[in-house]
Amino acid sequence: MDSSKNFRFDGGAGSYILTALISWFITLISFGLAYPWALCMFHKWRTEHTIINGKRLKFNGTGFSLIFLWIKWWFLSLITFGFYILWVIPSLNKWVVEHTDYADSN
Repeated sequence: MDSSKNFRFDGGAGSYILTALISWFITLISFGLAYPWALCMFHKWRTEHTIINGKRLKFNGTGFSLIFLWIKWWFLSLITFGFYILWVIPSLNKWVVEHTDYADSN
């Protein structure tokens, strides 16, 4: 199968492992409360290493902007016995895409 000429990813194992370790560490020491920040660290790493049509991406989401959604999603999942999780995944993906842009745009 031919590789795409429009999409490239230049991330390496070393930077990924470092990001993953830091993310897991802050999540563990905060008993999961800092997970939105850890999630943002991962998405920032992924987008900074993604190039589309010669343009690098950037992620501008923050854990602080995600924490209130995260709390709402967990509450709704709790009171619906986990059923609301089916809406959390698409909502989280939507939030990530809405906080992703080209690195050279203002």
